[in-house]
Amino acid sequence: MLSQEQLLALLSELESDRVERTISTNKVNKFGEAICAFANDLPGHGQAGYLLLGVHNNGALSGLRVTDELLQRLGAIRSDGNVLPQPAMSVARFSLDGGDVAVVEVLPSDMPPVRYRGQAWIQVFLPVMWRFKALADCTARQRRRTFQRATAIETR
Repeated sequence: MLSQEQLLALLSELESDRVERTISTNKVNKFGEAICAFANDLPGHGQAGYLLLGVHNNGALSGLRVTDELLQRLGAIRSDGNVLPQPAMSVARFSLDGGDVAVVEVLPSDMPPVRYRGQAWIQVFLPVMWRFKALADCTARQRRRTFQRATAIETR
């Protein structure tokens, strides 16, 4: 899990294909898509992806108070049977001056493509923002890259 200093650095940077910020605490589908996309690691960074709850898109904190129940719900996304194969992820709470941040750290999968509710999701750049996209809706190049990465991992 990242340190508080690393979290503060992520808050000051722009959103990227490794960082998703949200002020929502109940959009389980969005969270599942993000976890799936980070586990698929389409760009091949080989680094963790981070879902940050309690953070506006500009990096400002929303004043959220992270409860144990919220942390349990986030952790349960891994094992509820909707994300397969199960990703390596951890969940933590950080208490900062402007509020709490719930952090879900997701490591790249050794067995991509990872699917959420039967669909593989990746992080793609659209003008001005990053969005999750179902692999079936991706360009042929994006699909090829995902499956090339999966094949490379299988042959290791």
